[in-house]
Amino acid sequence: VVRNYYPPLICPITFNIDAPFGRFAPSKDSIWLIDGIKSWMFMELIAPTSFLYAFLRSPLSLTAAGTPPPLTLNHPPTFLAGLFLLHYLNRAIISPLRTPSRSKSHIMVPLSAIGFNTLNGLLLGTYRSSPSAAAYIEGAFARPRFWAGVTIWALGFVGNIAHDEILLNIRRKAKAKGKARESAEGTGEAGDDNNGKVKKNKQEHYAIPHGLLYRYISYPNYFCEWLEWLGFAFAASPAPSFSSFAAYFTTASPPWLFFFSEVFLMLPRAWKGHQWYHNRFPDYPKPSYPSVL
Repeated sequence: VVRNYYPPLICPITFNIDAPFGRFAPSKDSIWLIDGIKSWMFMELIAPTSFLYAFLRSPLSLTAAGTPPPLTLNHPPTFLAGLFLLHYLNRAIISPLRTPSRSKSHIMVPLSAIGFNTLNGLLLGTYRSSPSAAAYIEGAFARPRFWAGVTIWALGFVGNIAHDEILLNIRRKAKAKGKARESAEGTGEAGDDNNGKVKKNKQEHYAIPHGLLYRYISYPNYFCEWLEWLGFAFAASPAPSFSSFAAYFTTASPPWLFFFSEVFLMLPRAWKGHQWYHNRFPDYPKPSYPSVL
């Protein structure tokens, strides 16, 4: 129930309140701000950890509860589990370790993400190892629908990495030129040594990204991640009914709930970020309508 209603309820709130991390990190330092890279890695590792726990326990299995399903890639549920884990291998470990720097994050951000990722991982792992999910994709390797979903997932996965790399290159070039140090000039420690000034949170360097889908939309990395989970849901489970809200909530399986949750939770930040680009860069080339999609 919480997973069904949380994203639609949070979505309108986050259209008006900026999540305090990244470009929206607080400008003043405080005890509530924590290391951006370390907090990101910790909160994102929760998702694969909780997923693996539920998947290997198979709690909904009537005959094999507590034992893992076949751990071979020719078993469709395990194959899909591998796609989920591959995404988080990049998201939680590889990508942040390759990030030159990241703004500090307010502690409420990782705490909220830990709650969401725990619930999401447990639901997906439980569903993915369940008899009903296994029955739906039995013989999936011979079905065009399954491979269409996997292809969409793969395109989104590669696209997400490629567009994130463009952003990382901006940060790398700025670090090489010393722009990060320049942006920190004039800040000082709070207290007598700083003549009473409040210590500021170091702000990262930002520039207009160019290339690939950045020519057309502001957040192609978000768009590609949505493609990933759309393809995953399409391959993993039947589409929910959209005849009514009640029908949707009673027929939506965890993979589809995850996809729509991602859209609900990321769309407001994409829209706010789009506005931020226009305010920060007068020559920002994207049109003023929400060019996220």
